[in-house]
Amino acid sequence: MTRYVIVGNGAAGVSAAEEIRSLDPTAALTIIGGERHPMYSRPGLAYVVINEIPDRQVIARQPEWYREHAIELVHATAARLDVEARQVRLSDGRGLDYDSLLIATGARAVPLPYPGHDLDGVVYLDTLDGTRELLRRAKRARRAVVIGGGITAFELAEGLAHHKVETHFLVRKDTLWSAVFNAQESQVLADRMADHGVRLHFRSEVAEVLGDARGRVTGVRLTSGEVLGCDLVGAGIGVRPQIEWVRGAGIEVDKGILVDEFLQTPVPDVYAAGDCAQVWDRWTERYTLDSLWPSAVAAGKIAGRNMACDQPALRATYIKGIPFNACLLFGLHVTAMGQLGGGRNAAEADVVQHISRGSSEIWANTPHAYASAWSGSGTNSIRLALGGKRLMGALVVGQQTLADPLRDLIEWGTDLTPLRADLERGGPDLSDRVLRFWKLARLRRSPDFATSVHQGVWE
Repeated sequence: MTRYVIVGNGAAGVSAAEEIRSLDPTAALTIIGGERHPMYSRPGLAYVVINEIPDRQVIARQPEWYREHAIELVHATAARLDVEARQVRLSDGRGLDYDSLLIATGARAVPLPYPGHDLDGVVYLDTLDGTRELLRRAKRARRAVVIGGGITAFELAEGLAHHKVETHFLVRKDTLWSAVFNAQESQVLADRMADHGVRLHFRSEVAEVLGDARGRVTGVRLTSGEVLGCDLVGAGIGVRPQIEWVRGAGIEVDKGILVDEFLQTPVPDVYAAGDCAQVWDRWTERYTLDSLWPSAVAAGKIAGRNMACDQPALRATYIKGIPFNACLLFGLHVTAMGQLGGGRNAAEADVVQHISRGSSEIWANTPHAYASAWSGSGTNSIRLALGGKRLMGALVVGQQTLADPLRDLIEWGTDLTPLRADLERGGPDLSDRVLRFWKLARLRRSPDFATSVHQGVWE
């Protein structure tokens, strides 16, 4: 009987377990989860914190699911990997032997790098327990300061403001989410945040978190010397893969665990998938991390299939899709996809996945210079990154009609020559022109295109 061990009870780990069980019904299958919960949706925590859904609704697999699939769920933390003995050592001293191992430990919030980072009152939107603690504290807090520049920081600010906490949001630069937004888009979001009562502080950086004699947060000191008093400090500066426990085990590690196209490490029978795996990205032609939930599910399925496959020739390859993230920030729908342009700053080079909770670092790390076309009206905008004959990236803010068509055009690598002038011109008819072009492109990819009746779709 094959012994499968999966370290990680998230999207990648559970997807792998489902695939393994479908291919090997009698195998011994164990999932190691560091939290005292069954699998839950981390993206869903953002909706819990604004009371859109109850916290029980983020539970994606109930305890009976593990029993029905004959999966042993071990609530423990992996402490060390012994590849020679083929054993995972747990923090409680136990050892789990494996024949095939998947590392799917995901990523966790990066602690604040300032003095006072460990004071009582520094909160994160990172785990189910952490979210419950955040909600408990928000009931009593009067003032909060949120630190961070990506999606998680915005979600923290929205959640705190929703609970009537006076919320101050610190921005290091002149624009919000500068790795993705331009000045116009930043202003749209800034207006929404102000409407929700969030107070923005541009060109502001923290020097230290201040506390009282009992170790409780009392405020933050900025590099300018200004002090903002507060009860809570929301930390959302990024996430980092949980891979310290595999260092020294012979696993090749960079920002994450390096894997090949089969999601296998150079160590025999050891795989990695999800937020902790660094996979080949055909778009940037380098190994990158990816914190997207759908990517973790897809990678988990591929890893599980390859772990259970007894014929090497039948193994499946993992092909990373385009960077794609859709989120709702202060009631504003935002979808970013592909390579949007911009440069890498030092923080992104040092902190893996600087933009957290379902975003992708390669939005800000394009290897080429692209022309941009921008079309907008009020809070509805579309920005397109064009490279030669191809669409390289797009940002859709507000109305989302073109989100899926643009994603397809990027994924397909469609020649946009007939549409290029329309994209550059923009205007009120841009949406109709793109939709018609996309429909024709989809027909051309159809196997029965030669017999299709498509006259009038384009021109």
